[in-house]
Amino acid sequence: MVKKLFEIDLTKRMEQQKHPGHNRWHPDIPAAFAVNPGEAFRMECQEWTDGQIGNNDSAEDIRTVNLNRVHVLSGPVHVNGAEPGDLLVVDILDIGTFLEHEWGFNGIFAKENGGSFLVDHYPEAAKSIWDFEGIFATSRHIPGIKFAGLIHPGIVGVAPSHEMLAEWNKREKELVDSNPNRVPPLANLPNPDQVVAGTLKGEAFDKVAKEGARTVPPRENGGNCDIKNLSKGSRIYFPVFVDGAKLSVGDLHFSQGDGEITFCGGIEIPGWIELKVDVIKGGAKTHSIQRNPAFQPGPVMPNYNEYLVFQGISVNELTGKQEYLDANTAYRNACLNAIEYMKTLGYTGEQAYMILSTAPVQGNIGGIVDIPNACCTLSLPKAIFDKDIIPKLDK
Repeated sequence: MVKKLFEIDLTKRMEQQKHPGHNRWHPDIPAAFAVNPGEAFRMECQEWTDGQIGNNDSAEDIRTVNLNRVHVLSGPVHVNGAEPGDLLVVDILDIGTFLEHEWGFNGIFAKENGGSFLVDHYPEAAKSIWDFEGIFATSRHIPGIKFAGLIHPGIVGVAPSHEMLAEWNKREKELVDSNPNRVPPLANLPNPDQVVAGTLKGEAFDKVAKEGARTVPPRENGGNCDIKNLSKGSRIYFPVFVDGAKLSVGDLHFSQGDGEITFCGGIEIPGWIELKVDVIKGGAKTHSIQRNPAFQPGPVMPNYNEYLVFQGISVNELTGKQEYLDANTAYRNACLNAIEYMKTLGYTGEQAYMILSTAPVQGNIGGIVDIPNACCTLSLPKAIFDKDIIPKLDK
């Protein structure tokens, strides 16, 4: 058993924990504990909304969730000897759920409060609760579906330097300023509401509340990448930007489809994760891993090998406008095509949408060079359904 170094009480909010975590990226947030290279440890994590979502049949909590609160992360972890220019090596040894919390949730976020990948088609809030039996998930809200989950951290990352943080805030503000009235907004800028910043108080807390970058997007430090294959057995290589690296983790998912397309994506859970850290001195330059992390997937994957695959191309489905090699548009169309097909199986559009966000569907870029259309695909595992979903030949 590895030593537990970060503990969560599920009945308390993050700032009330034995050691508070944080929900902003900022180099001044103090480390919760320190470890040596080669050391393994366990961290417990609250679910990403900090307990705002209940196990019930109403989507009201999804509709009104305070997104300034998210994501609450465990850490940071100071890795002794790690310096800017090094590579932090992080092994995910194991990951799991709490015995007292064998359920999770997925939600489609309302357009006026977060939105989603298909927000123009599904602007209203919806929710599904998923129950766990070992590695399998089922939902009373989406009958006829059962699949094996691959638990993974939606967020794992290191602290930015002050210079990097300033660049993030500058470029994201410029993006928001290009269309300041857009709903949902183009980016989530620093916001002092609901900030949790470890043990900081007074002026130091106020500085982080004013400058701290939201944890919503992935960035150079890793962060909210939502990579479903980044699970037990994986090894991650992070470029280090501050002394000690300041590693943080959270936003655990029991299962997720590629793209996490409902935004409240995957099956959101609290849980625990066991990590081991090491350092490659000067490794960021030596291995040219300087702009973004790299990782090796682990050997554990749900064993689905038969799929029905849906294609999409980069023609805007609302306007008919031809987009140039736009993978975002192409993947959106692949998802919409899969949803329309699942409607013929008896599912509502919202149910089908949440299946794509929670089940281990595979998203791929088929072609991104053949002007003007990018082609993306979405592969739907046949075996997750309790009936045959393949089109039948006429007899």
